[in-house]
Amino acid sequence: MERFFKRKLSTDSPSPSNPDSSNARPIEVDEILANLQADPGLRTRMTDYSPNIRDEIRRTYLQKGPCQSRSYKFPQTNQSGINIRFIAQWFDEYDWLEYSIAKDVAFCLHCYLFKPNFDQVGGDAFTGVGFNNLKKRKERFNLHVGSAGLSFHGHDESAQSSNKGNYLELLQFLADHDEKVKAVVLENAPGNLKLIAPSIQKDLVKACAKETIGLILSDVKDRYFSIMVDEARDVSIKEQMAMGLRYVNDKGKIIERLVGVQHVTDTTSSALKEAIDEFFSSVNLSFSKLREQGYDGASNMRGEFNGLKTKILRKQPCAFYVHCFAHQLQLALVAVAKKNIDVNSFFTTANSLINVVGASCKRRDALRAQYQEELVKAFENDCLITGRGLNQETSLKRAGNTRWNSHYGTMISIISMFPSMVNVL
Repeated sequence: MERFFKRKLSTDSPSPSNPDSSNARPIEVDEILANLQADPGLRTRMTDYSPNIRDEIRRTYLQKGPCQSRSYKFPQTNQSGINIRFIAQWFDEYDWLEYSIAKDVAFCLHCYLFKPNFDQVGGDAFTGVGFNNLKKRKERFNLHVGSAGLSFHGHDESAQSSNKGNYLELLQFLADHDEKVKAVVLENAPGNLKLIAPSIQKDLVKACAKETIGLILSDVKDRYFSIMVDEARDVSIKEQMAMGLRYVNDKGKIIERLVGVQHVTDTTSSALKEAIDEFFSSVNLSFSKLREQGYDGASNMRGEFNGLKTKILRKQPCAFYVHCFAHQLQLALVAVAKKNIDVNSFFTTANSLINVVGASCKRRDALRAQYQEELVKAFENDCLITGRGLNQETSLKRAGNTRWNSHYGTMISIISMFPSMVNVL
C-alpha cells in the first residue's frame, strides 16, 4: 500500500499558536489512529474526519482488515416467519463483508472507506444503517459486488474530460499519490510510451482475462470436468459461442466457471467443434478428462449422426451428452401452454396487443407520453410507490420464443401500462 498510495506531505508547518490548524499534529494523528473504532456500526463517518488525515485512517483500516468476528455467537432473528442468523462462513466468500455486533447488521469495508457520500438519499444499506435482510443475503451480496458495472475505458479520454474512464482515472490517482509513479506516467512519459491508447487498454483487459482463466484452470488441475456450450447473437448481430466448465474442487464443491466467449462465423456442428478444439488447445485442456457435454436440443447440437455431441463422442466416448434441463423445461412449458386453449388464447391476444402498439412509432410515443402523465397524476394523489429503481421510463416488452420467463416481463409491462394503452388505443 505504501508503494502505490503515499500521502502528500505539506511544506507548511502547523502554527503553535493555532492548535486548530488544518494540519493535524503527529501526536493527534497517532491518538486518532490508536482509538479507531473496530465495530463498523459504531465508527465515525469518514467525512467527519479532517481531509488531511483521511488517507492515514483508510490505510490503517485496510491494514487491519474487515471486522469479522468469526468466533462470535450470532443472534437468531425471525424474518418473514423464518428463523435465521448471520453465518461466519459468509466471510470466506465475501472478504469485504463486516459484521457489527452492536447493531447486528452487515457492512462493506470498502464502501465505508471510499464511498464519497453514503448519507445521500437512496444510499446503500451496506454503508449507512447496515444490511440485515439475511433472507435475501445471496442476492443482495452479489448485487452489491457488481453494482458499479463500469466500463474499463471512457467515452471521452481527452485531457479536458472530467471522467476519462476507470483506467486513466486510476492511473491519475496513483500518480497524484506516488511521486515515483508520477515521474513515469501520463504527461511525464515519452510520447511513444504513454501506454494509454485504446489498443493498449484492450491488451491489458486481455491479459487480465488470461490470468483469470489461468487461475480457473489451475483449480481444475488434472480433474475430470464437463463443458457447457451455447451460442447466441449479440447486439452487434454477431454469433457468439459461450463456454463454461463444471468440475469438483478440493472441498468437494461443484464449481461452474465461464471461461470464454468466442465469435463463430456460423453455428454448424463442424464450426462449433473447431472452436472448442481451438480453445482446448489454447488453454491445454485435454479431451481425455472430459466426462460430460451439455447443450440445448437444437439439431446442430444433439444430432445423432452429425451433431456436435456426436463429433465429440467420437473423440471421447466417455463425454456423455446431457440435454440442458432448463431448455427441456422451457420446451415442456411451451408445449403444455399451446395445448391449453385459455392460456394459448391469452398469450396470443397479448402478442397481438404489443404488435398493434409497437408497430407504430407514433403510437409508441403517444403511449410513452400517456404513461408519464399517469405517473404524475399518481404522484400528485400520493398513490405512487416510490423507491430506488421504481417508476422509470419503460416500454412494452415482446416475449421471446425460446425463453418462457420472458413472458413474465411482458405481462408486467402490460399490467403497469394498461390504463395508458387503453387511452392511446
